[in-house]
Amino acid sequence: MAKQYKIYLDVCCLNRPFDDQTQERIRLEAEAVLLILRKCQTKSWKLVISSALDAEIRLTPNPSRLRQVQDLLSIAIIKVQTSNVLEQRIADLTQLGFTFYDAAHIASAERSHADIFLTTDDRLLRKARLLLNHLNVKVDNPVQWLAQVI
Repeated sequence: MAKQYKIYLDVCCLNRPFDDQTQERIRLEAEAVLLILRKCQTKSWKLVISSALDAEIRLTPNPSRLRQVQDLLSIAIIKVQTSNVLEQRIADLTQLGFTFYDAAHIASAERSHADIFLTTDDRLLRKARLLLNHLNVKVDNPVQWLAQVI
């Protein structure tokens, strides 16, 4: 039986299917994200969400895109709730130089014991690779990660 991955997608990933698809990289990442979401929808894999995702998504200025991204989250199986332990981990990660939301997403992925935290944010990927030994979750781009697991 195939592994049932627990996957945490950040807001960049969740927005990717709604970005301008004229650039090949964006189109590839969008297709990867949609494939991952289809696997979660069929319960082959599990989508992890968090209070931090909800909060950051609510900042989306375009109401139509906001609804589309929120609809994607409806297939989530696991929701990480805020706690003192999570708040402390977010503080530790921000001390390492992550932005608040990046730290909150990484901490939530760690807390849920996600197999992978996916982002299309190159800056976040670089920082995560640099601080790999300080993280308790693997961080990758959805295209690269899918190429490894499929």
